[in-house]
Amino acid sequence: MNSEKNKICIFIIIFFLGLSNSLLLASNNAFRQNQVLGKGMNISDLEAPKLGQWGIVIHKYYFKIIKNAGFNSVRIPIRWEAHAMSSAPYTINPKFFKTVDRVIKWAFDYKLAVVINIHHYPALQHNPASQKEEFLSLWKQISTHYKNYPDTLYFEILNEPNSNLNPKIWNVYWKEALKIIRQTNQDRTVIIDGPYWDSVWGIHLLKIPAQDKHIIVSLHYYSPMQFTHQGASWIKGSNAWLGTTWTGTAKEKQAIINDFNEVESWAQKNNRPIYLGEFGSYSKSPMKYRVLWTTFVRKQAEKRHWSWSYWEFCSGFGAWNPETKKWRRPLLKSLIGKAV
Repeated sequence: MNSEKNKICIFIIIFFLGLSNSLLLASNNAFRQNQVLGKGMNISDLEAPKLGQWGIVIHKYYFKIIKNAGFNSVRIPIRWEAHAMSSAPYTINPKFFKTVDRVIKWAFDYKLAVVINIHHYPALQHNPASQKEEFLSLWKQISTHYKNYPDTLYFEILNEPNSNLNPKIWNVYWKEALKIIRQTNQDRTVIIDGPYWDSVWGIHLLKIPAQDKHIIVSLHYYSPMQFTHQGASWIKGSNAWLGTTWTGTAKEKQAIINDFNEVESWAQKNNRPIYLGEFGSYSKSPMKYRVLWTTFVRKQAEKRHWSWSYWEFCSGFGAWNPETKKWRRPLLKSLIGKAV
């Protein structure tokens, strides 16, 4: 009898040890990493063709401000190809690497998780075949350079694939880039944007390998564009949209709910976490409508356990005013959910 009891006890111990190990392994997957990203903020400067060209320069104290406000992460868009040789081997300027290193360190100093990407690569979007070699070379260099960084550094392969970088080509290119990344970053969390500007309708066209459990799928959301981009100088005809409101009618809310439900349905079917890597409204819209829209989008994302990153900190969509050096408090409250 005692022998049988001992066997049962041993079996129970082995079972729970195995369960504990399984839970430990499961905790280091993309779903856990997505929760680490939590509430995020995009911070501009490094995506300009030249540093400071667009009137923004990143300062260390920005990260303290972001952390103290209650954010968990920052997304740092980076235009690597503008700082690399134009011919093989496409070497990235060591001084630019040091600049990026410094910015990442500032974020880490304040315990913020960091997403870095390849951002604004127009030649790749318009002529993918001519840029493929450089694109893959950039990721070879980036992934090797950061291979020993902690897992709170995330790689996003490319911001908003669009134009001639169509779904068929994009599903080939990002997988080849991922293969290169995995040579030196086997367990690094990698974020994949969908085609057609990382849109709701593009996410369904991604072909994610089932065996890689360290992938987060991105979504960018600016709908309705006539509201979020009214008066935006880089969009032809957007001045005609000036005066567009978003008051939170049942119809307006349902349009967003429908979009997010569509993405969530895909996410559950494919067992992938979602990162709302960009959402925001341009400053030409009255603040009261910006606050209503931002609050609703943020709450809908959190309802589905998505992480998110607002576009952006201190430029045209900015939640922080660089002139007064203060938060635009109604907008900040719409993001954090409380007065700060």
